[in-house]
Amino acid sequence: MTERVELAVALAHAGQRLDVFLGAHRTVGSRAAAQRLIEAGRVTVDGRAVPKRHLLAAGEKVEALVDVRIASPGPGAAQVPFDVVYEDHDLLVVDKPAGVVVHPAPSHRGPTLADALAGRAAGGADPWRPGIVHRLDRDTSGLLIVAKSDRVHRALQDQLRRREITREYLALVEGRPDARTGTIDAPIGRDRRARTSHSTRTDRPRPARTHFETERSLPTTTLLRLRLETGRTHQIRVHLAAIGHPVVGDSRYGGGGAARLGLSRQFLHSAALGFRHPRTGEPLACESKLPVDLLRTLEAAAREPVSEGPDGD
Repeated sequence: MTERVELAVALAHAGQRLDVFLGAHRTVGSRAAAQRLIEAGRVTVDGRAVPKRHLLAAGEKVEALVDVRIASPGPGAAQVPFDVVYEDHDLLVVDKPAGVVVHPAPSHRGPTLADALAGRAAGGADPWRPGIVHRLDRDTSGLLIVAKSDRVHRALQDQLRRREITREYLALVEGRPDARTGTIDAPIGRDRRARTSHSTRTDRPRPARTHFETERSLPTTTLLRLRLETGRTHQIRVHLAAIGHPVVGDSRYGGGGAARLGLSRQFLHSAALGFRHPRTGEPLACESKLPVDLLRTLEAAAREPVSEGPDGD
């Protein structure tokens, strides 16, 4: 589908390059996309073709023919469950259940959240995961942000890079940390031996910081609230394993307890997100309660007998 975009240059935009001005429009989405349109002869200023570096004058009329692609959900996408916590013209905040894969990967060939959001999400350099701003592991439940345009996607990615998006998680861990609050500051990268896992034992470390505080102390486990300062792959799981308190049910990183607590996945939930709206600048805050399976596990953990080990009360 082709859409005609018609824009009048306001005084505030006088002197701006054509590609910069056009790329800021929601339908075009980026400066690179604007440049492609200009080079294809699909953009005019006052009825004539001009180069991308053309400096606009107040009152000029810019017209562009833009191809708008409407993606269709893939096979099985209708069966992908998720809830929408917040939605407007620019973005969505989605509450993802455990078991749902966020975007296609070599190890997963079934429908994904990205498939289910086709036609509603857009933006980013990767066409196979349009609009996905950050991700959650398949067996981690909770909140994530999805953009509806390239411009919004870039703005949210910039907030992530500047560490302006607050991401809080709840995790049930084995044992009890020595302090009720703390920061784990340990670089993470691919493990030297197990290349499909990440670790603090790596030849290519990247900075990683996780803040934690005790939410609830239980007989043999602890419910922690964690805040990500960085967002490395498997960061929370790796960091908690590194301090000797792996996430309950996380068999990849040494967490046990799944069988005794009736859990079929790791106890990790994206519980809260806070960020500035990329267009209005208004603060947004979203929360997600623990799902039923994790609440049942928490109840089972509260009924466990008190540990008789050195960490027991």
